[in-house]
Amino acid sequence: MAKKKDIHPSIIAALNGKKCKTQTTKITANDGDTLLVERFTFGDEEPTLLAAIKAVIKLSEDSRLSGEFFIGAEEALDYISKRLDINHEQALMFSLIVNFFHDQQIHIMQFCQHLDCAPIDILPYMKEIEGLVERDFVICNQSGRWPTYRIPYHNVEALNNNEVPQKRKLTNLSCKDLVFELSRIFEQRNNDELTIEGMEKRLHLLIDSNMELHFSEMLSIYDLGCYDFIVLLFMVSRSVNYFDNHIQLHEFSDFIENDDWRKYRSSLLKEETGLQQRKLIEFANDEGFGNRKVFCLSMKAKRVLFKELDIKLTQDDGPAPGLKSHKDITAHQLFFDEATSKQVDELTSLLNEENYQQIHQRLQDKGFRCGFTCLFYGTPGTGKTETVLQLARQTGRDIMQVNVSEIKSKWVGDSEKNIKALFDDYRQKVKDCKVTPILLFNEADAIINRRQEMAEHSVDKMENSIQNIILQEMETLDGILIATTNLEQNMDKAFERRFLYKIKFNKPTVEARQHIWQTMIPSLSADAVSQLAASYDFSGGQIENIARHHAIDSILHGDDADDLSVLISHCDQEKLEKQRPRIGF
Repeated sequence: MAKKKDIHPSIIAALNGKKCKTQTTKITANDGDTLLVERFTFGDEEPTLLAAIKAVIKLSEDSRLSGEFFIGAEEALDYISKRLDINHEQALMFSLIVNFFHDQQIHIMQFCQHLDCAPIDILPYMKEIEGLVERDFVICNQSGRWPTYRIPYHNVEALNNNEVPQKRKLTNLSCKDLVFELSRIFEQRNNDELTIEGMEKRLHLLIDSNMELHFSEMLSIYDLGCYDFIVLLFMVSRSVNYFDNHIQLHEFSDFIENDDWRKYRSSLLKEETGLQQRKLIEFANDEGFGNRKVFCLSMKAKRVLFKELDIKLTQDDGPAPGLKSHKDITAHQLFFDEATSKQVDELTSLLNEENYQQIHQRLQDKGFRCGFTCLFYGTPGTGKTETVLQLARQTGRDIMQVNVSEIKSKWVGDSEKNIKALFDDYRQKVKDCKVTPILLFNEADAIINRRQEMAEHSVDKMENSIQNIILQEMETLDGILIATTNLEQNMDKAFERRFLYKIKFNKPTVEARQHIWQTMIPSLSADAVSQLAASYDFSGGQIENIARHHAIDSILHGDDADDLSVLISHCDQEKLEKQRPRIGF
């Protein structure tokens, strides 16, 4: 093997060189005339592909593809043909493309200018170029009105070393190399260098040539339809090669024929594709609900298809997507009455991982439901949500938070599918995480209130349907669900029965309020703390609002903010804000 050289300088020098070894030969034309023709010959020199290509280029210049040219270039064309296993016409086209190797969009007009001929003279050779494309000697781009061509870099490198360009190795690949080849195929399709049909053929050839791999074997077992097959491989390629597991819906259109795109798009949105029925792909998670414009590989697909790849499927150092990490929760001191405090402490102890696992196993052994379902109820600002956060922080559990009031509008039209998708997503997270995460329904008033009997309106029917699904999911829950509500009096009795733990959060006592005031504003005197706690029946949330006012005043006015009269003014404002006059009759 010749020593590898710098590619560009060497080839440019070879192709631009003025010398071409020829000898003058007499030939007899069809009309009987004797002609003198310059014929290329290697002579005593060792033949090389680059020398032969150089000769073809030199002799073809301004030749108009005459018979004299083919006679003169016969030895060079014959050498190229035998080395590359192609015919003379293909050898000529290949040489012309190599001549413009530095150009990524070689047009047939460049051939015409070199040969001094009309485009129609090139037409008979277009089929020969197609043969070169099939052999991967050149690559065709069909995005414009007329095709353009380029020679792959590895083929240029082979010529520079006097080697025959080879098709990329497709057999006996590792799973990692196979997935890398996927990206090359999709890149060529994105560059319009492959038709959809051509891309599909290459994908099947790649998989069929490596059936010893578990990856290929599973694809064969799934027996996917044409577009499902392409979409799955595209998503695998993006996930492994580019660490991108969120694919926009419109990105699939590049791999699907225009006439079929609308139908396939509809199937994706209705979850009717073979990929979705086999639970290989799913809607990406957005605040606990499926984002119907973004798709990702399911954990099932990753477990099955990534078996031979060194890819970590779970995240030990951080939360899974869609979870709030317990490490990001700031410690916060909370004050409750004695009864509430006792219940919160008991629940914290139960959710300690060691205790939780023991209790979970015992419940399972006895045939009981294993899920922990908890309801935190009480007036606003009493610390319900913050208690959930502190429970998570103390027990090392991440949180999947569902803010019902914010996402209820997303249910319209797809309520059942979305709420089921939410619980499916949580179940998967329970499997993926070392420590069972908490599913938090914050401000759950909208979904646990009384169901409408004899519902006639579509909205009422939708909400009843949502509630029924949640009730069913709570029956089979294997995890930790906590719901918070301010309106427990409106709660449906069916929900009340399904909550294992129910903790009422009362407004803090005078003593508790003193602790909160002192914690929120440490600079307050004991007398001021006592006066504020006794005078205002505030929740912890209300006291926190006033403390924030105080912090702002301290920045603006300095020590004057500690004046008790200023704090009393803030208290009166907070009280007024909560006692707005009723409007109407």
